[in-house]
Amino acid sequence: MLKHFRAEWAPSIPRELMAGAVATFALIPEVIAFSFVAGVDPAVGLFASFVISIVIAFAGGRPAMVSAAAGSVALVAAPLVHAHGVQYLFAAGILAGAVQILFGWLRLGVLMRFVSDSVRTGFVNALAILIFSAQMPHLIGANGATWAMVGLGLLVIYGLPKITSAVPSPLICIVVLTIVAHWMHLPLKTVADLGLLPEALPAFALPAVPFSIETLRLIALPALAIAMVGLLESMMTASVVDESTDTPSSKNRECSGLGIANVAASLFGGIAGCGMIGQTVSNVRYGGRGRLSTLFAGAFLLILMVLLKPWVAQVPVAALVAIMVMVSASTLDWRSARAVWRHPKLSSLVMLATVAVTVATANLAAGVAVGVMLSGVFFTFKVSRLLTVARTGEEVLLYQVSGQVFFASADLLVDSFDVREIEGRPVAIELSQAHFWDITAVNALDKICQRLRKHGSVVEVSGMNEQSRALLCKVDLAVE
Repeated sequence: MLKHFRAEWAPSIPRELMAGAVATFALIPEVIAFSFVAGVDPAVGLFASFVISIVIAFAGGRPAMVSAAAGSVALVAAPLVHAHGVQYLFAAGILAGAVQILFGWLRLGVLMRFVSDSVRTGFVNALAILIFSAQMPHLIGANGATWAMVGLGLLVIYGLPKITSAVPSPLICIVVLTIVAHWMHLPLKTVADLGLLPEALPAFALPAVPFSIETLRLIALPALAIAMVGLLESMMTASVVDESTDTPSSKNRECSGLGIANVAASLFGGIAGCGMIGQTVSNVRYGGRGRLSTLFAGAFLLILMVLLKPWVAQVPVAALVAIMVMVSASTLDWRSARAVWRHPKLSSLVMLATVAVTVATANLAAGVAVGVMLSGVFFTFKVSRLLTVARTGEEVLLYQVSGQVFFASADLLVDSFDVREIEGRPVAIELSQAHFWDITAVNALDKICQRLRKHGSVVEVSGMNEQSRALLCKVDLAVE
């Protein structure tokens, strides 16, 4: 019992704490930026990140995963905030959390099985591009000191591990760049310039909105969008951590845990959130394997923003940019870029389409949705082409059907029976190597039988398996 608890919470306490601290510093610039995207004060995003991290450390299903206020959620929340105000956002967050809890309780996390590896790779690569592009506003038009400090930060991040890995190099990067900037009085933008930081601890409060059907009407669709986007990104992030750590996780528990965390965040004046893959990758990269790293990421964020705010405010943005550039490079699946010409063309197309749509819309959910849709279409196309119909015999024509018969291959089956060539001869249809999956399939078989009998053929159908026969009975068809 104690061994299991240690493995789940803190395989190595020092590494968990340091990894969580790195994830916290990686959170700060993105959470503040996402708060502006949603049209709320940075404090709203920072409070949400603190609450979500603390709650999901206990309630979530994926140890070492960092969840917080995220850009994908901010994008779908922004119209509601602009139209009705931040209080309606809090109400929508509570409703979205309830939907996510229900999603987990109904064990719908199994839907992640329908997301192919090509889509997951595209998701990761697109996120790496978005993380890198999010740093461009800090660099384009910046002074020489900013560029020099980013370069120094990357030198520390990548150079220090060659000397020692006792302390994560991003933390040393922040300390070194802050000291250098303060000592040399460099004209650099600091964390304080990003927006208003929290002045006190978050306070519990119900959303100040009318408790009415009209309020429900206003928040229903935004809440559903927040819930679905949050679930999708969290499930994708959990899958990435599963693969990188070679450990399983409970997707259903992660769904319900995210819902509980979002309800709590909304009740403490925060925006809803979800899994943060960039920060999660950073956490795992520097040794985070248990729930303690997630817990400490949230607790350390609150400590930095409230108790140590005067010091944190002086951290140069260049240090955070250097960390996020490193996270971007670590997130990108470089092998997929090299293998894009070797992999099957359709798989590569799915991956590239996922990347293109995600980058074009800055919406991870949109990219994954397109990728899943293309994967389904391509899979359906390939399976439908596996259907074969072999014809033998002269006096009695024997048609041997092999493969999967469903909506995409049903027309191929019908077209295999040409009544002009059959000319009223007896026909035997042998189905022992075929399987009928849907109503379209059995209707196609019924259509074939009726058409042949109409033109004077005696038709005999044999070999249909029990599942196909049961489907035939359900639609009240008798083809034999």
